[in-house]
Parts: sequence; C-alpha cells; structure tokens
Amino acid sequence: MATFISVPLKKSSEVDLVKPLSKFVTASYPAAEEQGEYLRAVEELNKLRRNALGRPLDKHESSLEILLRYYDQLCAVEPKFPFSENQLCLTFTWKDAFDKGSLFGGSVKLALASLGYEKTCVLFNAAALASQIASEQNLDNNDGLKAAAKYYQLASGAFGHIKDTVLSALNREPTMDISPETVGTLSLIMLAQAQEVFFLKAASDKMKDAVIAKLANQAADFYGDAFKQCQYKDNLPKYFYFQEVLPVLAAKHCIMQANAELYQSVLAKQKKRFGEEIARLQHATELVKTVASRYDEYVSVKDLTEKINRALTAAKKDNDFIYHDRVPEVKDLEHIGKAALVKATAITPPLSQKFTDLFEKMVPMAVQQSMGVYGQRKAETVNRLVGTMREATNLCNGVLASLNLPAALEDLSGDSIPQSIAEKARAVVQQGGLQSIEQLIRDLPELLTRNREILDEALKILDEEETTDNELRTKFNQRWNRTPSGDLYKPLRTEGANFRNILDKAVQADQVVKDRYNTHGDMIALLCKPEDELIAAIPSANPTKTLQGSEVVNVLRSQLTQLDEVKKEREVMEGEIKGVTFDMSATFLAALAQDGGINEEQLSISQLEQQYGTYNQRLQASLRRQEELLAQVQTSHQEFSSLKQSNTEANQREEVLKKLASAHDSYIEISSNLREGTKFYNDLTEILLKFQNKCSDIVFARKTERDELLKELQQSIAREPSAPSFNVPAYQSTPAAPAANPTPAPRTIYPQQPQQPQQQPQAKAPPPARPPPPSFPGQPAAAAPGNPPPTVPPAAAGNPPPVGPPTQAQGPPYPTYQGYQGYMPMGYSPYPYYNMPYMPYQQAPAQAGYPATPQPGQGYPGYPQQGAQQHPYYPQQ
Repeated sequence: MATFISVPLKKSSEVDLVKPLSKFVTASYPAAEEQGEYLRAVEELNKLRRNALGRPLDKHESSLEILLRYYDQLCAVEPKFPFSENQLCLTFTWKDAFDKGSLFGGSVKLALASLGYEKTCVLFNAAALASQIASEQNLDNNDGLKAAAKYYQLASGAFGHIKDTVLSALNREPTMDISPETVGTLSLIMLAQAQEVFFLKAASDKMKDAVIAKLANQAADFYGDAFKQCQYKDNLPKYFYFQEVLPVLAAKHCIMQANAELYQSVLAKQKKRFGEEIARLQHATELVKTVASRYDEYVSVKDLTEKINRALTAAKKDNDFIYHDRVPEVKDLEHIGKAALVKATAITPPLSQKFTDLFEKMVPMAVQQSMGVYGQRKAETVNRLVGTMREATNLCNGVLASLNLPAALEDLSGDSIPQSIAEKARAVVQQGGLQSIEQLIRDLPELLTRNREILDEALKILDEEETTDNELRTKFNQRWNRTPSGDLYKPLRTEGANFRNILDKAVQADQVVKDRYNTHGDMIALLCKPEDELIAAIPSANPTKTLQGSEVVNVLRSQLTQLDEVKKEREVMEGEIKGVTFDMSATFLAALAQDGGINEEQLSISQLEQQYGTYNQRLQASLRRQEELLAQVQTSHQEFSSLKQSNTEANQREEVLKKLASAHDSYIEISSNLREGTKFYNDLTEILLKFQNKCSDIVFARKTERDELLKELQQSIAREPSAPSFNVPAYQSTPAAPAANPTPAPRTIYPQQPQQPQQQPQAKAPPPARPPPPSFPGQPAAAAPGNPPPTVPPAAAGNPPPVGPPTQAQGPPYPTYQGYQGYMPMGYSPYPYYNMPYMPYQQAPAQAGYPATPQPGQGYPGYPQQGAQQHPYYPQQ
C-alpha cells in the first residue's frame, strides 16, 4: 500500500556568475580590502551554484541542505545587487521538469534575465528533492515516519509558495511545471501524503480507532482534492507524469476511504452497532475490490483486503447467528469525521540550518541607492557653500581691481612697479604663464571628442540590438514574447541623453572660459614678461610722495588688511567644508530594518543641516563683514582720490595697473576653470566607459537571450504538426467511461493506427466476400434454438465506489473465429460493433454459416469463440 509520489527535479544550464558580479563589485567598491572580500564571496557563490545545480543530487538530507543554502543565499543577495534586464543582467535557463521532449524538438525550456526566476526554480528543486527523500524513508519505524511527514510538509509549503509568487517573480508566462496550476496540484499531493504518513503513525502507535478513522478520512479527502485538480485542469493531463499520477491518486483515495470505514467499523462494533459494522466493512470491501481490479499495477491492497475480509466474515457470522441486526444502506451511515494534522511549511528564509551570508557586510541596494542620492545632496550642499565663498572673493577682488587697490597705495613714486603688481606677475609666471593656459585650451576639444565618441558608440550598440529585436518581433509576431528592447532601454537612453546634455553644457562653459581668455590675454602676456619690459610698458606719472604716511592711506591699508583676513578665513572654511565626512549607511540600515523602507530625503536633509548648518552661519557672517568693509574702502578711496593730483599720465598709469591686477585675477580663475574642466572630462570618461560597459553587457545578455529564444522557437516549430487536424474514425476510438467522482484515468492508452492526413487514400482492390449487413427486426427470425440472449448481472446493491475504466485496456471487439481462416482486418470493417445486439447472419454462398451464440463469459456476443488461433494485437475481453 505504501506507494508515494515524488517529483522529478528541473535541470539548469551553467551560468557564469563571477564575471558580471565581479565587474559590479570592482566598479562599486573601490576600496582594496572591501573589494577583495566581495570578490572572494562572488567565487564562493559561483561554487555554491555548481554544487547545488551542476551535478546529480543524492536523495539525502545533505543534498537538500545545499539546495536550501543556495536558495537562502539568493534571497540574501537579491537586495544587494541590481539584478535586472537593464542593469546587472544574468540570464538563467531551466528545462521543464516533466516535459521529456521529442526527437527533433527537444525539451521545453525557458531563459530569463531574472533572479526571481532562479529562486523559483531552485525552490522547486528543493521541494522535489524533499518529496524524493520522503519517499525513500522507512515507514516501519518512528524516525522514518517523522522524517517523511516533515519533508512532505516542506515540499507542500515550497510548492505553495511558488504558486503564490511565480507570476510576480517572472512577469511573464512560466513553463508548465512551475505554473500556479501545476505547483498548486503538487502542493495538494504532498499534503495528502503527509496526512497519510500521520495516519500510518497513528495506526502504528495503536491510537484510538475513532482518531485513526478521522485521519484516514481526511487523507482520502486530500487525495480526492488533488485528483480533481489533476482531472479538471486542461494542461496537467498532457504531461505523462500526471497521467501516471492520476491512477495512484484515485487508488489512494479509495484506500484511505476503506481504512476509514475499517476503523469506523471497529468503533461501531464497540458500540454494539453490528449492522453498521457490516455495512462499513462491505463498503470497504467494494473500495478495495475497485483498487485491486483497476489499479493493481500501481498499488497493492492484498494485505488490506485480507484484513477487511476477515473482519467482514467474522461480523457476518456473529450477526447471522447471534445479533440479527439490520444492515443499513451505505448512504444511511453516519459520516466519518475528519482530523487534519498536517500543515504546509511556511517558506521564510533562511531555510538552511548552516546558512551564512557570503555578502554579510555589503549593504542592500536600497541603502546603496540612498547613499548615492545622499552623496549627490552632500555634493550640492558643498558646491553651494564653496561657490558662494568664491563668488564673494571674486566680487571683492573685482571691486579692489576697479579701484586700483592696493596698487594705488603702493605706486606713490609714479615710476616703479607697485609691489602687489610685481607679486602677481611672479605668481603668473610660476603657474606656467600663458603657455599652460593655451595648452589646457588645446586639450579640451580632444577630451570632448573622446567622450562624445564613447557615448555615441554606447548608444549605437543599443540601436543595433533594438533594430534586430524589432525585425524578429515583426517576423515572429506574438511568438517573440520577450520584453521589447525599446522598453528595456528607456532608462539607458534617458541616462545617455543626460550625458549628452552634460556635454553640451560643458561646451558652453568652455566657450565662456575661452572668451574670457581672449579678453584678458594681452594683459596676461604682459604679466609674463621680464620686469624691465613690464616697467617700460607701464606709463610714468608725477610722484605723489606727499601722500605717503597720510591718515587716508593708513586707513585704506588697514581696511585692505581686514579684507585679506576675511578672504583667508573663507579659504580655511572651504577646506573644512570639503573635509566633512559622515557615514549614512548605519542610519539608512536602521530605517530599513525598522520601517521596511527608507525616507532618504528626510534623513539626508536632517543630517546635512546638522553637519553644515554651522558653516552656513559662518559664511553669512563673513559675507556681511565683507560688504561692510567694501563700503568703507570705497568711501576712503574717494577721499584718497581727491587728494591725488589728477592728470592724463596719472590716469593712464592707473588704468594699466587696474588691467594688470584684473588680468592676474582672471588668470587664476581661468587656470582653475580649465583644470576643473580637464578633470571633469577625465572623470566623465570613466563614467561613460562604465555606461558603455553597461550597455555592452545588457546587449550581450540580450543576444544570448535572443539565441535561446530562437532555438526554442525552432524546437516549438519542429514539434508542431505539419498537417491539419482530422477526425479519427469512430471504430478506432476507445469509448470513454462514464464520469464519476472521482473518475480514475485509464491504466493504459491503447495505440491507434497511424494516419496519413495529407494523402488521399488510394483505390484498393475489392475486399473479399463478407456477410451481408444485419437487419434489426423486433425478434430475430433465424435465431437458433437453445441460444438465449446473454444475460447481464444485476447491479451491486448500495453505493459503489468511483467508477473508472475496466481493468483491461479497451479496444474494438474483433476476436478471430474457429474455422475461419480469413481474419477481417479493422480497415475492412464497414460496421460499427459497439453496443450492437446479436443478430444471426444468413449463410452466404461459398461461405460456411456461423455457430450459435456462446454462453455468457465465453466470448463476445454475436461471434463464435476462437479455439487455437488468437490474434496478438487485440486483447480478449
């Protein structure tokens, strides 16, 4: 009786996890120690997959532990890597577990760039292996019973989890083995088997008969539900696996009902309901007879039958001689209760007892993304503060240059170079002078062109793949059922458009810098000349030594010194602002663990305000101080200018000095802008190369997926029939058994004669002489005396068990005949023989007459029985 159903495992193609994951780790974690640890973890993950899926697994708990550990690792790694078709693209290919394929088409398989698909298939294999391990247990001891119940409940829970999650995990139609209908049915089967194991445990422990009866009745109910799922789902019976399972489920349903009736009969005997005892045992006998006659090939009920027969014989004997209790009808018996002791195991990772996350230190992608956005917010805050300080410094320098300060205070002799101008000239020469700026300007177009070429190449490979995808979609129509490349590449194209916009803005910024260089280029060149040439280029003026030591000059110098201190304070503050660091990962991880999500904006703004709020206040105070000092400088300069002697030479000299001071400031700013521009283009080159690699990776994955899909389409086309469907003649069809609840599947499917649907039948020679067609009068006139029509045994009393096909394979009744050498083939028969009453034939010329109808049980009505010769193709009825 102990026949249990197990599920075959799916087979997967090999996938290289090392290359794409290592590339992501290298790009995302530049720190050497951290990067090395994660790269080693990637190698371990790849080994774990090979151990779990790359070799045959023994039906042992250690093999199941490997599968569960790999499943747990997939669950742990899923939020830490950006697995998707347009980011980190890994294509997993799995074959259908039940489809055995065909000679030309191969087996059905599906390739998807989805980690959820991989998780689903791995969990399916874990459930299938659990069912196999459970079926191998020794059910004669308690340990084997407990292990079998545990693994069947685990398998039921895993199949049920797949049923609930497969559609959302795949976002497309799955293969039939992991479809919700299939795994839902498998979950019911595993639960029924777990309940049967509990029944066996209760019977072994000799628990109360009432409890055992309820357990058996509940198991019968579970088997009945599973049978209905197989019977009424259109797709399931197409699998040979389910055609083999159907008889077992029907048999188990009857066996569990028989056990329930058996133990309930013992309870009836204890309550002195002897008629009920006999009725239940009779019903149990009918059930086991049904199993023995129809499903003996699958399940043996010999021991159970003997046990029930002994009990029934003893009960009838006692009732006939002692109690004389009335035996009720089966339909009038009280319903047996049910007791469900099994429950599908909840699938909550980690499922493995020895699981350790290989990427334990790596933060989830949600935290990584929040960290990225926080980094952008921090950079914007720093840039805003630094930019404000630099603008203030440039404004201060511009105001002083327009007033020719401090050169006007230093140029009291009228014929020498002011000290500030000389220092600025030396600073320009030390930084490379005009040549360094010109070299930087010449390098910019080359850097820009390189970046444009990288971006264009990245978008080009996307365009080419999308064009190919559209052509194949047009060719195959609905069969080309993968995600359109146009939809898949939208984020990449948005990112590419953003890069192109950045390059366009950079070109405009480059032009502004060049225009400024063209404006101040002559004066910058003058600053780069030797000191004697610089003195000669500056006009002389009448001396103003009378102002040396005056109060106005001293006040101006004091105010300029204060402005220099303000600018130095801002330089120090700029360095402090750039040096602020804070790790937000702990904050984001805590929020993710507590709330299940991250409110990045709120957390980031709060932290940035806390870190940079003080600097913002200091900056505003510095700006107010500078504004006050500049107002004082302008007032003092007006007083200083009124005391100086104004003439044309003095004005020319002052104008040249102003331009030289402004040229120095412009040189510093232009040099800084050009160096920042060069660094920007170089940094952008790395970013664009990563973008290009991302595009190349996804295009390569799409090409691999395309090749797999093309191969699958070719196989499906090869499996399709090359001719239209046609109707099979009625005499070649097996009559269907009347439906019942449940209706068991036939034990064997009788093969039909091969057909040639595309060829018209050729003309044949006339067939040999055959009997004339029968007539159907009210009574046969030529009936031979002493040959009464066959009798039909009366129907059994009570409610029989579910009716299915007979034990023998059914086929057209064409026995051969004694003394008739010419057997009539199926193709020559013009008459349907089903349900035809026996009619004697008239003797035809040159042909002997037929003998009378044999007795019932000696042959098919209407034909004589063959003695020595028997046709080997059709079974005897």
